[in-house]
Amino acid sequence: MTIRTLRSVEALQAAGLVSDALAPQLAGVEAAYAIALPEPLARVINRSDFLDPVRRQYVPSPEEMDVKDGESGDPIGDRRHSPVPGLVHRYPDRVLIKVTSTCPVYCRFCFRREMVGPEKGEALSKPDLDAVIAYIAAHREIFEVILTGGDPMMLSAARAREITSRLEQVDHVKVIRWHTRMPVTRPDRITPAYAEAVSSRIKAVFVAVHANHANEFTDEAIAACRLLAGQGIALVSQSVLLRGVNDTVEDLSTLMRAFLSAGIKPYYLHQLDAAPGTSHFRMPVAEGQRLVRALRDTLSGLAIPHYVFDIAGGVSKASLALSDIERRDDGWVVRGRDGGDYPLAD
Repeated sequence: MTIRTLRSVEALQAAGLVSDALAPQLAGVEAAYAIALPEPLARVINRSDFLDPVRRQYVPSPEEMDVKDGESGDPIGDRRHSPVPGLVHRYPDRVLIKVTSTCPVYCRFCFRREMVGPEKGEALSKPDLDAVIAYIAAHREIFEVILTGGDPMMLSAARAREITSRLEQVDHVKVIRWHTRMPVTRPDRITPAYAEAVSSRIKAVFVAVHANHANEFTDEAIAACRLLAGQGIALVSQSVLLRGVNDTVEDLSTLMRAFLSAGIKPYYLHQLDAAPGTSHFRMPVAEGQRLVRALRDTLSGLAIPHYVFDIAGGVSKASLALSDIERRDDGWVVRGRDGGDYPLAD
């Protein structure tokens, strides 16, 4: 069955996701940033709710043209840390390979929104991939390779298997990690053949599944995640804290439980990066800290993600979560889930 993807304001308008009054205001957004929304995911959206959290992630808004001071087309410094095309070496022991610039959907808050889209090119060329693999092979400190993009699972199963096989041949690489939205946005693409293509018998393989609201976990999405897990692949989560999407304790709790129910360990909750035209999604750090602390008080440790921020320029990630311990006078005090303070012997 062919899955149709809505790729224009006109297509979104015809599907009842953009009003006739709003459509003319989106011309600039459409010209600046890619649009894609697969019809099965579009059907999850409540057409009568303009504030629907899935709609907000994928349907363009005029607010995207409001670029604030401090916002950047490369907010986490990919270019600064790219020694060869398609590769980012930000941390000593791991690298990113940007294998493609296309995605099954285009998130309206994407930190690479000025680098992704159909017009940016399809995938790394063979010479570029050869150069990337040669770089990894020459740097024995590289323990982990992260496949990203775009969405790396836009690659065919044959191409995914080729990349897996080539990384398997680099002895010092022990972990292969795929960062993707595919299981929740196009679960039909996660076939048994695809799950086999990204698995490995000699390397540890992780798939980081990106979702931001529990409504994205359809029955098909859950089945796709379990298909990957059935190949011995470990699943972890990625989410972004977004105003109007997952900005309540209830929404975040339900999302983290949805991850766990699909066999995915919550891993990262990102503070929004300062990409152009995304300020309407941004949550204050203090509010994020309050939400994550509330999660720790209500969910098991399995369900708690790391609340992190990528420092501008590609310096590193930083933990933003509040600590439950602080130094007072000559001793330590820890906070309980009841809000009380309790002494801790040193």
